[in-house]
Amino acid sequence: MAENNLQIVPAETSSSRSKVEAQYVEMMVPLYSHGCVRKVKNALSHIRGIYSVNVEFNEQKVTVWGICNKYDVLSTIRKKRKDAQFWNPEDNDDDVEPEGGGEEQVLSQSSTTKVSSSFLKRRRSAQPLALLRSRSLISWKLSLKKVFSRTHSF
Repeated sequence: MAENNLQIVPAETSSSRSKVEAQYVEMMVPLYSHGCVRKVKNALSHIRGIYSVNVEFNEQKVTVWGICNKYDVLSTIRKKRKDAQFWNPEDNDDDVEPEGGGEEQVLSQSSTTKVSSSFLKRRRSAQPLALLRSRSLISWKLSLKKVFSRTHSF
């Protein structure tokens, strides 16, 4: 009989997207209310391997700790908050996949850095939307109270 010289070779995982290990994933996520915080936590609770989710409302920052792929975590959060991005700008460059044209890639990367810097400036200078909504809710309730208050005119 002829002898077969076959070997078992492990599949290569050369791409960084398939690398899964225990890590911290920090993301900048626009959070407008505590309902947004709950949505983000609930969405991330369904991913396997996540040990903890820490949401800092004032900094607009979400930190995830666990054995997970950071790109899967970002895509899950983007289903709830479209403008979510990694906290480090270097990680955001990895998120953009090259698609042939070199000039188009450079233009798209420069536009994303402009958007992220304008987003940061706006979020630092603006008051949290939750406070604005609560103030308007209070004034709305007070106006209803004035309208429906009883008068003892009869």
